[in-house]
Amino acid sequence: MGKSKGRLIIFIALILILIVACTPQKRPEQKEPTDQEPTISLYVAETGETKEIALEEYLYGVVAAEMDPKWPREALAAQAIIARTFTLVKIEEGGVPARGTDASTDIEEFQAYNPDRINDNVVKAVDSTRGEVARYQGKLIKTWFHADAGGKTATAEEGLGYTQSPTPFIQVVDDPGINITVKENKNWQVSFPIAQVAKAVQEVTGQNPGNFTSAEITEKGPSGRATKIRFGQTEVSGPALRLALGSTEMRSTLLTSLSVQGGKVVMTGKGFGHGVGMSQWGARALAEKGKSPEEIVQYFFKDVEIVKEYK
Repeated sequence: MGKSKGRLIIFIALILILIVACTPQKRPEQKEPTDQEPTISLYVAETGETKEIALEEYLYGVVAAEMDPKWPREALAAQAIIARTFTLVKIEEGGVPARGTDASTDIEEFQAYNPDRINDNVVKAVDSTRGEVARYQGKLIKTWFHADAGGKTATAEEGLGYTQSPTPFIQVVDDPGINITVKENKNWQVSFPIAQVAKAVQEVTGQNPGNFTSAEITEKGPSGRATKIRFGQTEVSGPALRLALGSTEMRSTLLTSLSVQGGKVVMTGKGFGHGVGMSQWGARALAEKGKSPEEIVQYFFKDVEIVKEYK
């Protein structure tokens, strides 16, 4: 009797092991969407108040601020996927510690937000991608974006000087936005007094290049962007210099010429922004060619899956 029970127990155990072994295991990126849309805490910089807001409602104001609300709906919807992913990643990383909130309307702290620009086009674009996020090998990605890549997007290291973690989902691709973008993104020129550049270089490197008379690009990244620039004898990071001089003045690091003339540093270049991830003008161009929001995101971000985070 004891032997029979022992054999029965062993038999049942074997059956259970086979059932578990044969049951398909879901990969992380196949995670079922939850029913609950997140509600986030938002610091409103304009009034100093903090409020609770549903994530999708928040995204209406983000997409309206980050992209022209009159642009093709598919481009706006791609921006919604980017913004939704960006928001959830930032919340995972701790949100806005200085405010004790998940997000902020201050563009220096989070991303742009302007509910006054929301229109029906924006609402329908966000709603059409409800809950959709971009994941790489199951993990939410850093969804960088910029206005215009000047014909070619950048790696995270060359465009942003970002080296904190691997970014295999970021790739260099042709930016179709170059064909439809505004004139100043196709070819721009700016000049800075030598003293202003010297101050910016010192701010970044801790070294004062003095009253230099020469300037040259000493290193370029895969897309052709200036990653290192030398003024006199002092070398500085291209992305860091752009931030120090002002990212709206030095529109990009995709420089076509650099020289010192008449006491000024003269730069010419293409594009507007750091060039990493999705080009907004490129998204518009792809939308006008009939691409879906998901296809637009997957064009700029390599091997990512667009999955529903919640219903």
